[in-house]
Amino acid sequence: MSPRDDEILIGSLLDDSWLTLEQVAAACTVEPDWLILHIEEGLFPRVECLAGTWRFSSACLHRAQRMRQLERDFDAGPELAALVADLLEEVDELRGQLRRVRPI
Repeated sequence: MSPRDDEILIGSLLDDSWLTLEQVAAACTVEPDWLILHIEEGLFPRVECLAGTWRFSSACLHRAQRMRQLERDFDAGPELAALVADLLEEVDELRGQLRRVRPI
């Protein structure tokens, strides 16, 4: 998948859309085993498995991309990458709340 294809995929996601394990792995340029290992370690708390098929939301895709980038760029372990992703998600949420209270 080219970077442009990746942007189109991410840009076209809606909040109620679901991605498969393979789609998320391709968007993150990792093997599906990377995701499975992180799921088994409890690092994706909002991932669902229905009838043996993993389902990922756009938020999970964004989290996976952040974690992969942290692991790659900073040689972070999976637990550290997940912790930083948690903190970044919290910052994003707080910024969103602040924008709703004080529009720029």
